[in-house]
Amino acid sequence: MQGWRSTMEDAHAAILDLDDSTAFFGVYDGHGGKQVAKFCAKYLHQQVLKQEAYINGDLCDSLRHAFLRMDEMMCGERGWRELATMGDTMEQLNSRIEGFLWHKNHAEKHQSEKNQAENKEQNDDWTPEKGPHSDFEGPTYGSTACVAVVRGNQFIVANAGDSRCVISRNGQAFNMSKDHKPELKSEKDRIYAAGGYIYGGRVNRTLNLARAIGDSELKRDHSRCAEEQIVTANPDLRTVELDGEDEFFVIACDGIWDCLSSQELVDFVHEHLKSESKLSVVIESVFDKCIAPKARGAGCDNMTMILILFKSSNFYRDVLTKEHQPSPSKHRSEADSNSSEA
Repeated sequence: MQGWRSTMEDAHAAILDLDDSTAFFGVYDGHGGKQVAKFCAKYLHQQVLKQEAYINGDLCDSLRHAFLRMDEMMCGERGWRELATMGDTMEQLNSRIEGFLWHKNHAEKHQSEKNQAENKEQNDDWTPEKGPHSDFEGPTYGSTACVAVVRGNQFIVANAGDSRCVISRNGQAFNMSKDHKPELKSEKDRIYAAGGYIYGGRVNRTLNLARAIGDSELKRDHSRCAEEQIVTANPDLRTVELDGEDEFFVIACDGIWDCLSSQELVDFVHEHLKSESKLSVVIESVFDKCIAPKARGAGCDNMTMILILFKSSNFYRDVLTKEHQPSPSKHRSEADSNSSEA
């Protein structure tokens, strides 16, 4: 939901079939623009699949590499062009005109260099391109990324920024991520070690996050690796084994968490699920509760939320299926529809 903001800078991804046994969900909260959030929503889950670690069964390592890969992909001509196409209409038009004129004048040389690059690295699915923005060091705006992966009973969350994932376990909120604010000791130590500073709760007076994808001006110390920059895209990872007590999980941007604590949101969703089988309606109720009556204070931010219900949970079996059981007079097809939506 855009809310009171003049633009919508959030994006999300919900991929139920990342592979035959894996589902992927992600919330991306952009700052300074929507492009990085949209870039992540389009490419981050694809990069998870393409990591060697994923092929070897290491989900955590593949998620970590995919997060860091986003910053690499957004550099250079191809990164600039892709981000421009995700911007406003004028940015899209300018990028296409500029790309057409440049490539028309340099087509033969560009194709030769591209072929050489492809022959050199046949497995690289993001071949660098030559162009007027070949020296582009990445966007100065950015995005959070909070991602959940479900494979069987394995539940993994990777997070960079202050979007948050919370699981409801027998009605109790269990945080699967932590908000990466500059005041955290681990974040503060890295920021100062890399030559940055914190003023008014913001890194170098600009960013109120300590981890994010993008924000390249805070990642330009070439003597340090990506994990040691003032701001890093390196995610925290947490893994749990799901059981019957795990009822549902939520991934949401800070527009929600500015208004509700983790437990308050779990309580709200828990109660509404007893009378409403459509998860989209429950989410709309959360937005209605959070949005400010006037364009000031908490509740004015963009709001994005993913709600996933575990059908294997005791809550679903013992409570929801009974609460939403159709009356004998209802047609069979209506019962099927209700069960598919829950």
